[in-house]
Formats: sequence, structure tokens, C-alpha cells
Amino acid sequence: MFDFLGHYDVLGAFWTTVQLTLLSAVGSLVWGTLLAAMRVGPVPLMRGFGTAYVNIVRNIPLTVIILFSSLGLNQTLGISLGAKGFDAINFRLAVLGLIVYTSAFVCEAIRAGINTVPVGQAEAARAIGLSFSQVLGLVVLPQAFRATVGPLTNVLIALTKNTTVAAAINVAEAALLMKKMIENEAQLMAISAVIAFGFVCLTLPTGLILGWVGKKVAVKR
Repeated sequence: MFDFLGHYDVLGAFWTTVQLTLLSAVGSLVWGTLLAAMRVGPVPLMRGFGTAYVNIVRNIPLTVIILFSSLGLNQTLGISLGAKGFDAINFRLAVLGLIVYTSAFVCEAIRAGINTVPVGQAEAARAIGLSFSQVLGLVVLPQAFRATVGPLTNVLIALTKNTTVAAAINVAEAALLMKKMIENEAQLMAISAVIAFGFVCLTLPTGLILGWVGKKVAVKR
């Protein structure tokens, strides 16, 4: 029933999915944290930028962002992010698109975690002369991250599944392989089962492990 799998690099396709997920997750965490800092910061212009970014990006379909990364940035403006070759360029552009989109959700998760930190702690830190960045980095964010492991886990799982959109610009990940397999094979149910099982193997352990971590590091109040 699954004899056709020998003709396709299933593990290679899922490895590309894993790479997309990990690189996008790191970039989204960094950019999302900066956006959250802007949204709670004292500078009105930065607060406005952070708010506008989150509200606009969250309401744009990911497919549109990914296609813009390829058609707009690369084909129109000639931006290749330092990559050479069609596959490498599209891979990096897909990572960029996923970061742009996912960071908006990371921002909101971290901002919710920041709101769980008692205001008195920030006020006490400011009272001893710490700047806003010191208060945020030394007092608030460490507690906020501990409170947002659960929400960030959900974002990571969603990101893993969202990598399938990269198939729209021919990134050789699991969804693109599934498309090729369906075009060449008649065993639709078997193909769907294989791809679905692969994603379950990626997302289920992630949810279980990070859920356990979230309970261990949760701030007791």
C-alpha cells in the first residue's frame, strides 16, 4: 500500500519543514519580543507602530504575505537575502514571510504575559533608578516568558502547520511533496495519511514537552 514512498524523499521534505519552523520560530520570537516592548513602551510613536503592525499583519492571509515575499521582494525588487539559486532564495523568502506573520501573534502572547507581572514590581525597579529597558529586560520579561510558554507553544504548533503555505512559492517541504505525490500516484488516502502522520509526529511531542515545561516554570502567585 505504501510502496510508492520509495520513489519520494519524504524525510527530506519534512526536514525542510523542520528547518522552516525552527528558523521562523527564532526570528519570530526576537521580532515579536521587540514588538511587545514597543507596545508597552513609553514612546507614543513606537507604541503606534507596534499596534498598527500587529493589527494589520494579523488580518492579512499568510498566503498573501508569502507570495509578496517572492513576487514583490524578489521578482520585482530583486531582493534575494544573499541567497543564490531559485530554491535557496525561495526558502529564505518563505522564512521571512513566516517571521513577518508569526511575530504578530508572538507579540500578543508576550504582551499578555507582561500584563500578568504585578505593576508594583516595575514601579519598584524604576524607583531604584533602572531605565525602561532595564526594567523590561531584568524584571518584567523573565517573568512574562515563564507565563507565556503555553501560548507560545500554541503559536509554534500553528507555525509548524503554516509552513505548508511555503509550497505556494515552490519551497520543497511536505505540502509540496504531497502535491507531487497526488499528481503522480492514485493512492490519495495513503498519501494523506503519511503527510498527516508526519505533522502529528512534529506537533504532538512539541505540545506535550512544552506543556510540561510551561507547568514547571509557571510563576506561582
